[in-house]
Amino acid sequence: MKAFDLQRMALDKVPMEFLAEVAVRSLYTFILVFLFLKITGRRGVRQMSLFEVLIILTLGSAAGDVAFYDDVPLLPVLVVFITLAMLYRLVMWLMSRSETLEDLFEGKPVVIIEDGELAWSKLNSANMTEFEFFMELRLSGVEQLGQVRLAILETNGQISVYFFEDKDVKPGLNILPAYCTQRFKVMPEPGDYACVRCSDVVTLGAGESLICPRCKNSEWSKASRAKRIV
Repeated sequence: MKAFDLQRMALDKVPMEFLAEVAVRSLYTFILVFLFLKITGRRGVRQMSLFEVLIILTLGSAAGDVAFYDDVPLLPVLVVFITLAMLYRLVMWLMSRSETLEDLFEGKPVVIIEDGELAWSKLNSANMTEFEFFMELRLSGVEQLGQVRLAILETNGQISVYFFEDKDVKPGLNILPAYCTQRFKVMPEPGDYACVRCSDVVTLGAGESLICPRCKNSEWSKASRAKRIV
C-alpha cells in the first residue's frame, strides 16, 4: 500500500459510476428517515425523548450502511424502517398505559432551581454542569437566579422557567459569563454573596472568607438584586 495514494483515498476499488448509485441510495435513506420523523410528529431533536433519539440513531446506522456499501441491498433497510416504526407505535401505546414504563423510556422532569437557588444534588444527578445550565437560563432571559421561582429540566432536555414577580425577586447568583462578574475569596465589603458554583447566598463581612458548606467552593460573587427586564 502506498501512503497518500489519492486514487485509493478517493475511490479505492469503487468504479466512478458507483457514485451515482451512492446518490440514489442516500436519497432513499433520506426519504425513510424523513418519513419516520413525519410519523412521530417531531419537528426537531430538541423535541425528542431519549427513546426517540435511540430509534433515530438505529435507523441512521442502517441508513448509513445501505447508502455507502455496494454489497448491502436496499430491501433490508426498508424492513428495519418498518420494524422500528412498529416498535415506536407499540412502545408509545404501552407508555400511555403504564407510568412506570413511561418513566423508564422517557425519564422524569427534574427540578433544578427552587426559590432562587440551585437544587444542587438534583443538578448533579441530571449529569449537567452548572455552567451548561446557566447558559440555558441566559437564553431564557435570566440574569440572576433570584429571579427564578422554579426551573425544571424536562425529559427532552429543554428547561421550563417560572419567574418571581418583581416585588418577590430575591438576591441571587449572577449567571452572566465569568468575565462579566467579579469573584472574591476574601470579601471586599459587607453584604450578600453567592457561591459561584452552587448559588448558595450568605451574608459576609468585609475581610471574611468562607468555604461553601454545600459544594466546598471558595469563590464568591456579590449577590445580584437585578429585576427581570421583559
